[in-house]
Amino acid sequence: MSAFTPNLEAIAAYDPDLVFISFDPNGDIIPGLETLGIPVILHGTALTVEDAFAQWEQTGVATGTAEEASALVAETRTELDELAGEVPESAADMTYYYELDNTLYSATSSTFIGELLSPTTIINIADDNDPDGWGYPQLSAEVIIGADPTLILLADTKCCGQTAETVSQRPGWDSMSAVSQRNIVELDDDIASRWGPRIVELVEDVVKAILQVELQNA
Repeated sequence: MSAFTPNLEAIAAYDPDLVFISFDPNGDIIPGLETLGIPVILHGTALTVEDAFAQWEQTGVATGTAEEASALVAETRTELDELAGEVPESAADMTYYYELDNTLYSATSSTFIGELLSPTTIINIADDNDPDGWGYPQLSAEVIIGADPTLILLADTKCCGQTAETVSQRPGWDSMSAVSQRNIVELDDDIASRWGPRIVELVEDVVKAILQVELQNA
């Protein structure tokens, strides 16, 4: 059994009080658990920030911690608003490339990550390079280099071993201002790929990078 191939019998053997699953590949896990009298909640990938908040609150209700969950949502909203308020108006001229893996897949502003970063007002270079409107286009090196983003945000430091150093060694990438000015942000994959309370830390890292650019240009 794995997260991608859940097994009903293996899950039931733990005698859980509650089961959370992100998907039911064969459509038999949820009804099977319910038949056994085991409560189950399906939490799919959060497509929006509000989706994430709704899941947190649902988890709170299911675990008897509804007040705490509501407080966490309120606190997170406040922290995200405060971070957005730290970004100067001049940041609206900045652009960024968000790297999901080293095959150059990215995420547009229509995705969860894009929505999370939109309040910073910086421009996502993937938005104009997603002809299918999927939200996760695979960009070419030529497109990225040509866009010359102000910031490069690496969400593949753990999965793919990418760092500011490996990026700077890619053919032609040293011509970009983000590389020459060392405006490459090495994100924590575990935070960047999940929609839990640590999303605040992701936005903090990006805002910190924006402010660093502002200092460079002062």
